[in-house]
Amino acid sequence: MAASYFLGVDGGGTKTEFVLTDQAGTVLATHQGGPSYYIQIGFEGLHHLLAEGVSAVLKKVGATTADIDYAFFGLPAYGEDSSAQTFLDVIPEAVLGHHRYACGNDMICGWAGSLGGRDGINIVAGTGSIGYGERQGIAARGGGWGEVFSDEGSAHWIAIQGLNVFSRMGDGRLPKGPLYEIFMTELDLKHDLDVCGYVFGREGHGPSRDKIAALSKLVARACVQGDTEAKRIFDRAGYELALIIDAIRVSLGFTGEEEVPLSYSGGVFRGEGLILEPLKRYLSALYPRYSLVTPVMSPSLGAALYAARLAGTLAKVSQ
Repeated sequence: MAASYFLGVDGGGTKTEFVLTDQAGTVLATHQGGPSYYIQIGFEGLHHLLAEGVSAVLKKVGATTADIDYAFFGLPAYGEDSSAQTFLDVIPEAVLGHHRYACGNDMICGWAGSLGGRDGINIVAGTGSIGYGERQGIAARGGGWGEVFSDEGSAHWIAIQGLNVFSRMGDGRLPKGPLYEIFMTELDLKHDLDVCGYVFGREGHGPSRDKIAALSKLVARACVQGDTEAKRIFDRAGYELALIIDAIRVSLGFTGEEEVPLSYSGGVFRGEGLILEPLKRYLSALYPRYSLVTPVMSPSLGAALYAARLAGTLAKVSQ
């Protein structure tokens, strides 16, 4: 019999991870591609990205798309625009050549990976931010409305707050702290007002969403160096993420003395204490029974796990 595989695709605003596993869940091949945020790269760009990534992981094991038993594509912004839904749902078919797949928001990958598919909540703070949880077959999400007016606590949000602080330090509304010099040096600015050229673009277009989000690392560095305003940004980020989590808890019906398994994923959490410390503090004030656990596996492996779960569910339905 020909080998069969599960494919997990964890999309994001900065990178997209592809994972191919066997039926036992053993990782056989991985591949990393660029951002799969269709609002940024377009539908054609997404098609090309997915085709390239799927081809890359299959090539490593000498397989074809026909060998994929089931796949799950976790895509950023999926489910947030009805007019785009039809296009997003059929792009994987063009890549795989069959219907053995499902699409969903990339928040599902984070949840499935961090909690191993168990009931509970996962909070994502990467380029954007979003929370997702499941309990007794009920699902709920919170946040994730996009960087223009939401995505609180995300890398993009932290970067924007940092740029705001930089501007205030530049014109004297705030005293200059470490953040000011870090931005001046790392962005190679001759004058602080040159940051406008960096953000708004010298040729009619500025940096992409993920490039702006990358500036959150400068805010984190300033925080480590004792910048008071940078610390306030991370404190507020923890507060905003806590609000998202607690709204999901209420939607899922966790009440009273019931423990709520909670995990996390996304690049902002690489700062560990910078974000986890305020997050824990605000969570304990909202609900004392959160149980914060280290992620069990990566979101990309979580996507493959979810694909296997969906395959099993569909098999039972067809019997």
